[in-house]
Amino acid sequence: MTARPLIDSFGRQISYLRISVTDRCDFRCVYCMAEDMTFLPKKDVLSFEEVEAIAGAFIARGTTKIRLTGGEPLVRRDIMDLVRSLGGRIGNGLDELTLTTNGSQLAKYAEGLFASGVRRLNVSIDTLDPVRFAEITRRGRLDQVLEGVEAAQAAGLKIKINMVAMRGVNDDEIEPMMAWAHGRGMGLTLIEGMPLGEVGLDRVDTYLPLRELHERLSRRYTLTKLDKRTGGPARYVHVAETGGTLGFITPMSHNFCESCNRVRLTATGQLYLCLGQDDQVNLRDAWREGGAQGLDAALDHAMIIKPKGHDFVLDRTRSEPAVARHMSVTGG
Repeated sequence: MTARPLIDSFGRQISYLRISVTDRCDFRCVYCMAEDMTFLPKKDVLSFEEVEAIAGAFIARGTTKIRLTGGEPLVRRDIMDLVRSLGGRIGNGLDELTLTTNGSQLAKYAEGLFASGVRRLNVSIDTLDPVRFAEITRRGRLDQVLEGVEAAQAAGLKIKINMVAMRGVNDDEIEPMMAWAHGRGMGLTLIEGMPLGEVGLDRVDTYLPLRELHERLSRRYTLTKLDKRTGGPARYVHVAETGGTLGFITPMSHNFCESCNRVRLTATGQLYLCLGQDDQVNLRDAWREGGAQGLDAALDHAMIIKPKGHDFVLDRTRSEPAVARHMSVTGG
């Protein structure tokens, strides 16, 4: 493998790989999944050896950050084997290994994650009301997730809370969530809902532009723009009154495509070059048929076809999903 960096046709260097290890999840969040989901046959899912080979090809081409996602990554059997293997690459081309999780399995895995080299986690929590939590996740238990968050912090993991902001669903909890997170030394990032896959939610009615939230919060709080970057698309502010950090991810109202540095690998080995487009490269076949050279050539092709950006539109005239696949397929 050569050391040529992964640079797309728009001059953006790809340094961040998000790997979905499974499309399965123990929750069915209303903005992410349909209630009755059909999941991938297990035989179609990449083996850990294949994931490691593909990750290695990216690292050899300059990728320095890997995030494991799903579905829910911690429900995959023997997931810690993969975490330990990838964690062993930290300091040898890889700077950081992180996860995005719903927190349901954190109490079980927190210490092992830290021991494997993971230092930061994103935990998705959209409400602190147990009843509302059960309604949004369709089957989750808030107490289980909060127990996991406590276990993760006790293990030494730094936590950032992700919250999908939805009008009429949880927009009354933005400030309480911020106070709760900041009061426990955690950041909070707000996310606009995205039109991916058919789900059990009216996305037009619940869509809440984050610039509206920013304006609302700025009337009560002192928000100072930060230059902080964690490798993803969030833009951050410091909240003087709480002493914490607040992030905004705005794929709908203000896209961040000009600085895109990431691609997403699905559990079946499809490399999606943009969350909101269908451009993809089959890395599973490239590896199985061509080994390291096949992967290298496939990554070159991926850089050629990576689109400039997504073009999400959400209104009554175009309320259908921008792409048919659910977020859990691509990787959250």
